[in-house]
Amino acid sequence: MVNLVKDRYIKKNEQQERIGIGISFGTFGELLQGVLQDNNNFLVTMPIECYSRAKYISNKSSNILKVFPTYKTKSLNLANHILKHFNLQEGGILAIESNLSVGKGLASSSADLVATSRAISDYYGIDISNTLLNRFMREIEPSDGVMYDGIVSFYHRKVRLCKYIGNVPPLSIVGIDEGGVVDTIAYNKVQKEFTDYEKKVYEQLLNTITKAIKEKNINEIGRIATKSALMNQRFIYKKNLHKLIEICEEVDGLGVIVTHSGTCLGILLSTEDVNFDTKLFKVKNKLYTITDDVFVYHSWRGKLENMDFQSKF
Repeated sequence: MVNLVKDRYIKKNEQQERIGIGISFGTFGELLQGVLQDNNNFLVTMPIECYSRAKYISNKSSNILKVFPTYKTKSLNLANHILKHFNLQEGGILAIESNLSVGKGLASSSADLVATSRAISDYYGIDISNTLLNRFMREIEPSDGVMYDGIVSFYHRKVRLCKYIGNVPPLSIVGIDEGGVVDTIAYNKVQKEFTDYEKKVYEQLLNTITKAIKEKNINEIGRIATKSALMNQRFIYKKNLHKLIEICEEVDGLGVIVTHSGTCLGILLSTEDVNFDTKLFKVKNKLYTITDDVFVYHSWRGKLENMDFQSKF
């Protein structure tokens, strides 16, 4: 579990009250997602430098926990689960901020939940293991595995770790959003049919990308991400996928990555490539011929940013 920010205080009722702070990164979809031969649905995470941040404070004069914004009901639900489990004061305030867009496949709600857990853990100085957190989150919705540092394979429907794989390589994603939103809970309730052959392919891809990540073979990572994006077309079709694959090949990029249960897709570039700036410029210009909204995300490199909150208690 990451080191949480300690010793934060605010002025309230002319007394110093401690604040619990929690932060979680999001993901840009998945490097790989599918079903294994044992019928387990799985994904391989792609952590990015975008975050959800939660701030928690107890209110001893109330037994009601309030969340801001008020629509963050999943985080409120999780917080109440944790407080009851540890027999803690249930009244208080939970404030959440995020720069992860909702319904796009960026693990926005999972990141909210992990940040919430870490904020309560920080406030009370309690240890909420990932195993326990997964149990609580399983009762709320499928999860993206953002509670684990680095890249993992994760059983998202069961909310259980498959395997920790390794550190995130220095990558950038130049992408676009095709619009709309996807309800993750509804999407994961739909049973998808896979042939035995497809399950075998996914098993091979998981083994290969696990080895590639451990060996920092970014070209192989990009190849598998592209393969997974193509295999996902029959579930959530990305109309610009083939165009992005063409652009990727033109600039000698690593591959194409998609938010499998979302609306975004992008081209993977190595930030350590000596021609990175040139490739980034070319890709952005080509994507601007598709849409005016082109974004760049960078892979998470092992540090949770401590950014100031705008929300006030």
